[in-house]
Amino acid sequence: MRSEVGVVDVTLRDGHQSLWATRMPTSMMLPIAERMDTMGFHAIDLMAAVTFDVCVRYLREDPWQRIRLMAARVRRTPLNGWVRSKSLISFDLVADDVIELWVQRLAANGLRRVTCFDALFDLDNLAPSIRAGKAAGLYTVGALVFSLSPVHTDQLFADKTRGLVALGVDAILLKDSAGLLTPERVKTLLPAMQAALGGRPLEIHSHCTTGLAPIVYAEALKLGVDAVHTAISPLANGPSLPPTERIVDFARRLDRRVTVDAEGLATMAAYFREAARAAGKPLGRAVEYDPFHYRHQVPGGMMTNLRAQLAAAGLEARLDEILEEIARVREELGWLNMVTPTSQLVATQAVLNVVQGERYRTIPTEVVKYALGHYGAPLAPVAPDVMDRIMSMTEARRLAARAPLPPMVERVRARLGAGVSDDELLLRIMFPEEHVEAMLARARMEAA
Repeated sequence: MRSEVGVVDVTLRDGHQSLWATRMPTSMMLPIAERMDTMGFHAIDLMAAVTFDVCVRYLREDPWQRIRLMAARVRRTPLNGWVRSKSLISFDLVADDVIELWVQRLAANGLRRVTCFDALFDLDNLAPSIRAGKAAGLYTVGALVFSLSPVHTDQLFADKTRGLVALGVDAILLKDSAGLLTPERVKTLLPAMQAALGGRPLEIHSHCTTGLAPIVYAEALKLGVDAVHTAISPLANGPSLPPTERIVDFARRLDRRVTVDAEGLATMAAYFREAARAAGKPLGRAVEYDPFHYRHQVPGGMMTNLRAQLAAAGLEARLDEILEEIARVREELGWLNMVTPTSQLVATQAVLNVVQGERYRTIPTEVVKYALGHYGAPLAPVAPDVMDRIMSMTEARRLAARAPLPPMVERVRARLGAGVSDDELLLRIMFPEEHVEAMLARARMEAA
């Protein structure tokens, strides 16, 4: 067992994504950034698809500028960004040249580490982003999303680990975004993955949705996991990740060496506790164990959004009915991983089934595309009766024939003109024009 264990801080990315709907502004990050850089973190998680989305649509901040400002202050510790395979930000896949430019710009703006995952474990989808990460000189992590189903066996995770190793990743991450891992499962799953690592390090990332994640981390530390993902205590627990302070204490009591500065953690916790108070944001709270979570498997952040959307539509009383339907739809669609974007696909279909009173009366285009393999190969076949219903649709017949995606970057550049930067070009490819224009207008106003 390796003695030293790294700590990847997720406060600036998944912590506020889970607790604050990704609404932490850059101005809250900057005052503590230089102190965080001195604390001995293995990496600091900063950006993901949803971060770009919220920055552009809601905060009206330039997400590329966030990276640059943070990279100017965080010089010792690698800043991490996530790449969601070929879908990046939307449901639909984008051309490989967009993926390549996106990863290049992450590196050019200051990230030194990239974590790549695919919601369907499709290694062909992952290859372009991993290849681009390596070409850009980034430390490249391949992530596998943990789920529970008859197909999510230890053998599946071991096989996918070997596939990621063959693609050249520097490390593997077991990503439990829905907080489904149990101490018992970790004892079999981690050794199976470790046997397939080929000498590469293994990291673990689990949410406290069921309250078990700290215990899971304790078992993982005993098994020799190389890095743990945690959030500072004010932004930990609940749908977020385990608190850094607690897990560092676990590690040291288990004779694992940790380089994180305890005094720095206290300073960081005090800063974010006060920042949350000043901004009127909630602090993380431990949750009670709920076995129903293991049936529907809805991640905590998604649950918060689902509750709010149902309340706005006057449907909050039907939440349990919808959660039961989510479990049923997930099985019928081939045991999808409950992670963005496939978790939204399952939930949307389930809500339609319940609200309309007739199952699969309306099938969104995204569900049709998934069933036809547009997003990659499903892990398991779609239930025959559901597939028959999908294939009877005019939309399915229209989408059945697929052509390879042609390159996009130069075509869009020609339309926008040579004066548009690569960063702006990518935002215009990924987001509606009105949101990009509003973001740029605010930036011009603040610069004036």
